[in-house]
Amino acid sequence: MKAEHSFTEKHGLWTDDQARLAVELKHRIEKSNLHLIRLAWADSHGAVRAKALTVPVFLEALGNGYNVNVATSTLDGAGGRVFSSFTRGGGMGLEEMTGSPNLVVVPDPETFRMLPWAPGVGWILCDEYFKDGSPFHFSTRRLLKIQLARLAGQGCDLIIGLEVEWYLTRIIDVQIGMEHVGRPGVRGRTVATQPVEPGYSYHSESNLDMMQPILSDLAKAYEALDLPLRSIEKEWGPGQIECTFSAQRALKAADDYVLMRTATRQLCRRRGYLATFMCRPALKGYYASGWHLHQSLSDAVTGRNLFTPDTHNGILSRTGAGWLAGLLEHAIETVVFASPTVNGYRRFVPNSLAPDRVSWGIDHRGTLIRVLGGPDDPGTRLENRTGEPAANPYLYFASQIVAGLDGIARGLVPPPPETDPYKSEYPALPGSLADALDEATASKLLRQQFGDLFMDYYVKLKQAELKRFDDYKAKNESEAQTGEVTQWEQDEYFDFF
Repeated sequence: MKAEHSFTEKHGLWTDDQARLAVELKHRIEKSNLHLIRLAWADSHGAVRAKALTVPVFLEALGNGYNVNVATSTLDGAGGRVFSSFTRGGGMGLEEMTGSPNLVVVPDPETFRMLPWAPGVGWILCDEYFKDGSPFHFSTRRLLKIQLARLAGQGCDLIIGLEVEWYLTRIIDVQIGMEHVGRPGVRGRTVATQPVEPGYSYHSESNLDMMQPILSDLAKAYEALDLPLRSIEKEWGPGQIECTFSAQRALKAADDYVLMRTATRQLCRRRGYLATFMCRPALKGYYASGWHLHQSLSDAVTGRNLFTPDTHNGILSRTGAGWLAGLLEHAIETVVFASPTVNGYRRFVPNSLAPDRVSWGIDHRGTLIRVLGGPDDPGTRLENRTGEPAANPYLYFASQIVAGLDGIARGLVPPPPETDPYKSEYPALPGSLADALDEATASKLLRQQFGDLFMDYYVKLKQAELKRFDDYKAKNESEAQTGEVTQWEQDEYFDFF
């Protein structure tokens, strides 16, 4: 009698490499001392959700998947219900979303890790499917895979280098009290913290050393997790850290960033620290953090950098120039995926090491796109400086492909480079999340590539977040009028990202 096919076999969900790795992983786990394995998936915000399975159950789930509630994709960042899940169509006009049903999450064998701070615990990223094997509409990892397939069809890979800033703070009281407990749609008060160093002594070695014990723990953990860390440095604000990672293929880079954020937060919390990837905390003297996205295209066969110019009188190849022009052409409509929070738009001010309008420059940190490299430089790349560290990497990367490929396909040519970007006449970036959502909603390109279904879903999800912020401002007018970061933002983002 023929053995019954697994869920992955029945629906053809794995590549040959994944199937091979699954067999190897099963043997590895059977010989290990693991007692729990976390099935992890990134929600629409890019935050990690997880279920911990015993080893026997995981080994079954490896090929057959595991049921999880679809709710993590229908709630906003504070757990507020955005869609009418218990009506027909789930408030989305989709029969398969009626009643907040289960999804099947399928582990990706290529992403398995053992958590160095949690002995006996494994971790693996999953992809979401419906019970009939069809892919989940709102999986952001899937959206990135679709865009990467477009690149692969043209013989290209997207190569990403991560450069991200975040804050290390020390928790004053590790006890969780009632003031920290919220309710659906309302976050409790964030935990109180204090600075770990005085700040505003750029690259100070002595201030760096004040944080060295926990930074060394992080570096060891990143190495154990196979995260390609290049550097950890003391940035500008008090306890502001910058981490850079070696360039690699886009899906791996996105998966690694999801893991890096959750690993950093977990390990720091166990040591009495709070690590936050919130853009600009509502703490005195805390400067905004950015996520600078380094990107290039490579030939899928030879690995050759397709942005490196062939001549000695240019800084980018024709392909690179077209990609750059596409990023600029669509910067305003795609910025919501680089900066998806209310708080992130506080970065876009003049002379702030962040852009405030659509411009590019050669090794210029005040522009939206900073171009690095040139003739004979295999590291030639574009650095998008609009991102905040809380961005969902799958959406951020996918938006770059959508914009860049459009620039190449239409033969767009970038304007001259800018040397005085904060005084240029180029269009201003959106000044708020509300403006950015309006631009994304109206984007024909995003609707063509991401689909109306996803765009309408994502915009509604973010509008719910925005409405809660507007309601807070209406009740706290005097605070809102100061122009400073509000307590709402601090509670909403500081301990969530």
